[in-house]
Amino acid sequence: MSQFNPNATIDDFLSFLKENGIARAWWVFDHKNNQIIASHEALSPLTDHFRSEMPDFDRHEGIFLQIGPETGTLQGVFVHHTNRGQAAGGTRFWFYDRIEDFLFDGIRLSKGMTYKNALANLWWGGGKGVIAMPSNQDRNNPAFRKTLYREYAEFVTSLKGCYVTAEDVGTLPEDMDTIYSATRFTTCIPEEKGGSGNPSKLTGVGVARAMKGALDALKMNGIAGKTVSVQGSGHVARFMTEELLKKGVKKVLLHDIFQSSLDSAKAMFGPEPRVEYRLIENGDMSPLFENADVVSPCATGGTLNDDTIPRIQAPVIAGGANNQLKEEARHAKMLHERGIVYTPDFLDNRMGIVNCANEQYGYVDDDPAIYKHLNYEWENAIYVLTKKIVLDSQISGMTTYEQALHLTQKKMQEAHPIWGNRSREIIRSLIEDK
Repeated sequence: MSQFNPNATIDDFLSFLKENGIARAWWVFDHKNNQIIASHEALSPLTDHFRSEMPDFDRHEGIFLQIGPETGTLQGVFVHHTNRGQAAGGTRFWFYDRIEDFLFDGIRLSKGMTYKNALANLWWGGGKGVIAMPSNQDRNNPAFRKTLYREYAEFVTSLKGCYVTAEDVGTLPEDMDTIYSATRFTTCIPEEKGGSGNPSKLTGVGVARAMKGALDALKMNGIAGKTVSVQGSGHVARFMTEELLKKGVKKVLLHDIFQSSLDSAKAMFGPEPRVEYRLIENGDMSPLFENADVVSPCATGGTLNDDTIPRIQAPVIAGGANNQLKEEARHAKMLHERGIVYTPDFLDNRMGIVNCANEQYGYVDDDPAIYKHLNYEWENAIYVLTKKIVLDSQISGMTTYEQALHLTQKKMQEAHPIWGNRSREIIRSLIEDK
């Protein structure tokens, strides 16, 4: 592949980089001249592609790629907006068919983290790590994973703190241990090393709070007696289900493409009659179409789109997945016009980053800095803010996404009292010293 092709497979793109002698690459946004700068001339067609074909590219401060020195995998770090502090967000290890899919995911996820961190009142900017699952390796092989996450962590270290990584889909607690062994720029450190550990439990509880906020705004009397259809049965979905069971849910329908994930859920809930397990094929969107009170996307993003929205029956959508709307404004409007209440994902799944945001400040029991997000009194708690956004949407005619984004963008303008735009300065120094 002598020229860049956005439809190229990951393997073809890796070959393209190797043909051009590129082991690491970057794009940074030059705010002074309002332009994107690429590290290599061979990548200039992709620079043009960002501008013309990727509407989610939003003056991202830096996009960094490397070929894993030993694994040969494509690894990326995406830094969006850092006015409120260093870019922070988890590392996703996932399947990508094309290089455009890889870049699209990193761009959208990092922007979503800016929104999430700002709306949660955290002094972090938005960032995301993305690693493409290789076609020629066993992704479950412990030796491979140890090598992969060590070299990825060394990549993060080389970026000098403009991005602080954490756990996300496909990355396991033992992988975080490996990351921590090779970089200090990480959160979600294992508890035995003094970290906050796996954030999935609190994330699941937070999504359940958003669900209750939406149901109460609609005067549907909370979670008790309701049926919830869940797309995905991973860690967040399981802990969310656990919370729903505590709140008296009538039934939870857990769907997944992996039998191993369903088996883990079965082991967690035992003979609980209120939970049903359904194995589905990759690409099957039927969990969203169930005759339920709530549908909960807890797998990958972009599932709320032109094909799925017309077939959704539930009055409420509240899930743990990031970037659920394929086209944010347009698909939020489609849901609004159908009378379906959508709880913005950057509001209801915030607890992962909240859980690990203050690791460096130590711990207290029942930490109020964490648990205020889950109470029913604080004005910025997930439940309170979700209910407010739904009610305000009914009055204003704006979508819930627009209501939440309006609040978020105001907070994005608040600079960190000490380290505002720190990542932008780090990126500038990285480029200057090559």
